[in-house]
Amino acid sequence: MELFELLAEHDHEQLLFCHEPSSGYRGLIAIHNTTLGPALGGTRYWKYASEDEAVIDALRLSKGMTYKAAVAGVNLGGGKSVIMADGKGIDREAIFRAHGRFVESLKGRYITAEDVGTSPADMDYIKLETDHVVGLQGRSGDPSPVTAHGVYRGMKAAALSKFGSDSLKGKTVAVQGCGHVGYYLCQYLAEEGAKLVVTDVAAEKVKKVVDTFKAKAVGPDEIYGVEADIFAPCALGAVINDRTLAQFKVKVIAGGANNVLAEPRHGDELEKRGILYAPDYVINAGGLMNVNGELEGWSAERAHRKAGEIYDTMLKVFKLAKEEGLPTYRAADRLAERRIAAVGKLKRTWV
Repeated sequence: MELFELLAEHDHEQLLFCHEPSSGYRGLIAIHNTTLGPALGGTRYWKYASEDEAVIDALRLSKGMTYKAAVAGVNLGGGKSVIMADGKGIDREAIFRAHGRFVESLKGRYITAEDVGTSPADMDYIKLETDHVVGLQGRSGDPSPVTAHGVYRGMKAAALSKFGSDSLKGKTVAVQGCGHVGYYLCQYLAEEGAKLVVTDVAAEKVKKVVDTFKAKAVGPDEIYGVEADIFAPCALGAVINDRTLAQFKVKVIAGGANNVLAEPRHGDELEKRGILYAPDYVINAGGLMNVNGELEGWSAERAHRKAGEIYDTMLKVFKLAKEEGLPTYRAADRLAERRIAAVGKLKRTWV
């Protein structure tokens, strides 16, 4: 693996390799772009097959955070941490305090948060070593309601673009994933009068949504072929792939999951099939807005209102896609790149 070639491929600024032998801590901190502000991105604790896989994951995820922050209109850049789990018993306090010390060494260039494999308790350990961490217990709280509100608003924008009205009353929405975000999304949809078809690998989560919102339940593999107006992926990534594409019988795909397209070409295929895709990092940015609110000292109400602005952002993406003949995922990238470029060109003055 040629590391500097990898950094140059997507214009990453920095990749920090971190090691603390007494705890067994091995970590990476990737900073993609800090044009708009300090890099923000969660810490992922994962058992990687190789060191190369960990590097690629950190670089990929940090770039995604840059684009998400840019389109969301917050003054943050993109970063990500990964900690390599070895599958053995660990002292979480030692591991995450060690990580916190490396975060602190960057002096605010990078701010971390919770991610896959980590918890608010782990963030509290990091906090013992650095102030550059958000998503703490008792602060911004569970981001799921804010994320779901943003997804709901983005879905309404997609409905307006595709159906000519943003009303979801009477629309059938197939929701994949009944966890935190999926549950709150179902609540919004049910309140508006949408018809719900839901699935999840956890039967108890499905039962709760069915009982509460009078949803219809289907099996995890059946959800892709449901006759519906909108498909809302709110669980796994890469669910739009070669196997599922031919099964879709919807006009819109808009949900809270990350990295929904298995490959960029699947976004092109959705465009060819006349399915309107709401780019994932645009529509699910409510969680980012929630932690940004913690940094900025916003009230919970202000973070909620900010997530509601995803409606207007989605309309901008759809408008740009139509004007320039682009698939929507490429239009979202272009919108992000334009904001970064515009801010990057601003003349600096000495005061």
